[in-house]
Amino acid sequence: MEVFGIPLQAFLGQLLLGLVNGSFYAMLSLGLAVIFGLLGIVNFAHGALYMIGAYVAWIGMEKLGINYWFSLVTAPLVVGALGVLIERTLLKHLYKIDPIYGLLLTFGLAQIAEGLFREQFGVSGQQYAVPELLQGATNLGFMVLPNYRAWVVVASLSVCLGTWFVIERTRLGAYLRAGTENPALVQAFGINVPVMVMLTYGAGCGLAALAGVLAAPVIQVTPLMGSNLIIVVFAVVVIGGMGSILGSILTGVALGLVEGLTKVFYPEASSVVVFVIMAIVLMIRPAGLFGKEA
Repeated sequence: MEVFGIPLQAFLGQLLLGLVNGSFYAMLSLGLAVIFGLLGIVNFAHGALYMIGAYVAWIGMEKLGINYWFSLVTAPLVVGALGVLIERTLLKHLYKIDPIYGLLLTFGLAQIAEGLFREQFGVSGQQYAVPELLQGATNLGFMVLPNYRAWVVVASLSVCLGTWFVIERTRLGAYLRAGTENPALVQAFGINVPVMVMLTYGAGCGLAALAGVLAAPVIQVTPLMGSNLIIVVFAVVVIGGMGSILGSILTGVALGLVEGLTKVFYPEASSVVVFVIMAIVLMIRPAGLFGKEA
């Protein structure tokens, strides 16, 4: 059976690959959207934090014998603590000035992190084994679905939707949103706004690390893995709308699928299709598909 002249298995395989990539785009853009939407910081270090999360998992496995499931918890905590340190020592001085300074600072931090890891581990990739429980594949009849890739999609989308629910539908999320719009008023109700901001940035960094751990068995762990991905993720955030949590999730998944289908029908355009869509969206709706117009 064929779809537009392409064997069905090849078509569905690319669709699955697009869905996996879209899941990573959704998780990374979610962290960016949380940080920008609640703190107003364009966190260009997000790709480096994603890379550090993958390396924390790999070092834990190689040096300490920490398995994959434990790394899903430890890596976000370690990178989240690093994010808290960055926020308390550097970013907190930039909240009341032009956002470009936050972007430049986080870009510099990303370059430093990448340089340090390249010096320590080189540019060749490190292999991270798929956990035994998720090895193998499931025959669906029309295609063979690798178990780990199915897990990545389920885990990523579950985390994304859970984060959206916390921010948009709970009292904690209401405090976070109110704290960014009127911190003095929220402080008057006895809520420690600086601590809340600090933990929000740390949580956004932890989301990037979690995406890195999920990605480690799929791609090689390398110091360049974050810089290769962050530009596409920023395009996803811009298309979805800067600061829009739901927009980042839906746009990330959708663009992953579009990218996968483009590889089937016109492979030469697969590396630029996201940016073409971004240009079209910005011409029609500068705030993004789900962003709020100024």
